[in-house]
Amino acid sequence: MKALELQKLTVESLEDMKGRDIIVLDVADRTTVTDYMIVATGTSQRHVKSLANEIVEKSKEAGVRPLGMEGESDGNWILVDLGDVLAHVMTEDSREFYALEKLWGVAEPEDQSVKQSDHAAV
Repeated sequence: MKALELQKLTVESLEDMKGRDIIVLDVADRTTVTDYMIVATGTSQRHVKSLANEIVEKSKEAGVRPLGMEGESDGNWILVDLGDVLAHVMTEDSREFYALEKLWGVAEPEDQSVKQSDHAAV
């Protein structure tokens, strides 16, 4: 599965489970670790865990085995490593504290948010 297809699958998984403030960061020109970072917010630790598990399940169904998942015991920030895509699923407090969007030097989250119309056009 190509990186863009995997990115779309991950976003769809998050949208299906009502993930909030989903952004996609194209970091291919900034790092060799991954092509896309996706950041999403869950409403609670349980919701964060459900979002991360949905990403894992949908990727497995598509034939992509996740390389790893970290943080599931705590549930404040779970990282799902799909190789070409890294998904960061966080509680609102963790997302505000770590501010990954600022760390990676991109615009404010509302400027990068995935909207249904944007996603459908991709």
